[in-house]
Amino acid sequence: MSLDKTLLLGFIAGVTILFGLPIGRLKRPAPSLRMMLNAVAVGVLLFLVWDVLSAGWEPVASALRRFHAGDGGLGSAFGYGMLFVGGIAVGSLALVAYEQWMHRVIHDRASSSVDDDMPEPDLGVFPAERTAVAVAVPAVRRGLASWSPARQLALLVAVGIGLHNFAEGLAIGQAAASREIALATLLVIGFALHNATEGFGIVAPLAADTNADGTAAMPSWGLLLLFGAIGGGPTFIGTAVGHSFRSEALSVVFLSLAAGSILYVVLQLVGVAAKSRRMDLLVYGVLIGLMLGFLTDAIVTAAGL
Repeated sequence: MSLDKTLLLGFIAGVTILFGLPIGRLKRPAPSLRMMLNAVAVGVLLFLVWDVLSAGWEPVASALRRFHAGDGGLGSAFGYGMLFVGGIAVGSLALVAYEQWMHRVIHDRASSSVDDDMPEPDLGVFPAERTAVAVAVPAVRRGLASWSPARQLALLVAVGIGLHNFAEGLAIGQAAASREIALATLLVIGFALHNATEGFGIVAPLAADTNADGTAAMPSWGLLLLFGAIGGGPTFIGTAVGHSFRSEALSVVFLSLAAGSILYVVLQLVGVAAKSRRMDLLVYGVLIGLMLGFLTDAIVTAAGL
């Protein structure tokens, strides 16, 4: 299959992530609805963790089966296993480092703002009063540091899903490059179904986002499209890379990176849900999210995809 037709397949598989993004524009969702949306996102992402880990572990399992049958040694299994474990570690710990860095940036800018705006010493002002004046000066935040925690979490979800979708794009591109047209087409259908639910997982944290005055913060269409590009765009990029060359090791790396990053985001979302003290809604939402993930997978499997 030619490159332009292959890229079209990758675009179709990735663009369906936009279907769930308009949910982020809900006006003033009720607290119970916000908690349920967050919990359903946890369920969807848990399914993705299982799906990604299964696919990423398959080369290791295949190498072990070949070793058991006497067709090879343990070298390839060890190599794939190291890539698998390393990818999970990097995918999760990189987001931990990112969050710590973001906290430092916010703290440093807050301290810098206080130092820059602190008034000159005045004999008629006591130190305690001077400190109060300095603390009252708001810190100037720019870039990602100015984003609310909900938007930063949504960004992390989009990044994790994007890594996962890059690996899916690799599979599409490699199938097309091998002239397995039917397989490539079926992969597009299956991945498109999954991606349609992934957009919902990205915007779920935004349902609880608020402005500084406590009013509901509605994300702009531009921001939603940005998250959609981060989450779905790698499908298109992965398709182009996969069409150029075939690498099972590269697939393992990106699948394990995705698993680590999505796992980190799941823990973050569970922490948010735990603050509501509504374990009933958390359990219901997680079950719904898991069923959505397995339902789409069952439809794809039953259709022979």
